[in-house]
Amino acid sequence: MALDRRAELGEFLRSRRARLRPEELGLPDYGGRRRVPGLRREELAQLAGVSVDHYVRLEQGRTLHFSEAVLDAVARALRLGDVEREHLYRLARPFTGPAEEEPQLVRPGLRRLLDSTGDVPAYIVGRNTGVLAWNDLAAALIIDFGALPPAERNLARLVFLDDGMRGLYADWRGKAEDVAAYLRLDAGRHPGDPSTQALVDELSAASPEFREIWAEHRLKDKTHGRYVYRHPVVGLLDLGFETLRPADDPDQALIAHTVEEGSPSHTALRLLASCTTTAPAARP
Repeated sequence: MALDRRAELGEFLRSRRARLRPEELGLPDYGGRRRVPGLRREELAQLAGVSVDHYVRLEQGRTLHFSEAVLDAVARALRLGDVEREHLYRLARPFTGPAEEEPQLVRPGLRRLLDSTGDVPAYIVGRNTGVLAWNDLAAALIIDFGALPPAERNLARLVFLDDGMRGLYADWRGKAEDVAAYLRLDAGRHPGDPSTQALVDELSAASPEFREIWAEHRLKDKTHGRYVYRHPVVGLLDLGFETLRPADDPDQALIAHTVEEGSPSHTALRLLASCTTTAPAARP
């Protein structure tokens, strides 16, 4: 089953209405109890300058042929960020991609970059947060991806279903929210891929935390940031990360960790590197 884009569109818009308050937007508060938190449909339509019926048809997904002007107005009224705005456009427009995506192969250029990053943990992520390739330090830091069946080499699946991941991240909840937000962003880019729904169904059935976070409709692209790891061998590692993504192929991204030279984390990372083998980066 592929992603139900009409349902996804409605849930996304309702979640964004719920986070806004009338008084924050200069709307009068007539008192009385609200059945739902945040803006009513009528208030959102007023702010966007569209008819209530027009907005209701958008939120209910009755058609996926709304003009750019309407979508722009709704995005402004909801105060959407750039990533959220692009997500809205994808959901509210007809999808012309393939019904099912082809299996991914690592781009040769990204493979060469990965092979050159032996002194820092690095890995390549594809669609649905699947891990396509990695170097030795990434396997030593996160998990031995090569020991896992290919279907289990998936960040979302590992973060929510693998017990070891809960202890690995000092802020597991923050990591889980980031991974779910990136998975939802990817799902919007590939609504015709049934593997997306299969993964979401699996995680929803097995993880109450995933169900809770997924319902919040978070969206976040993977660009740069930092995570604190609690490694069982070398202790705490405070590592940044940078994302390298080909402009013509956003479905593959190389994630490389960074560390401040001379810091305790740098020392711990060097110790971790000394414990790894000298085998080349995995080539599944």
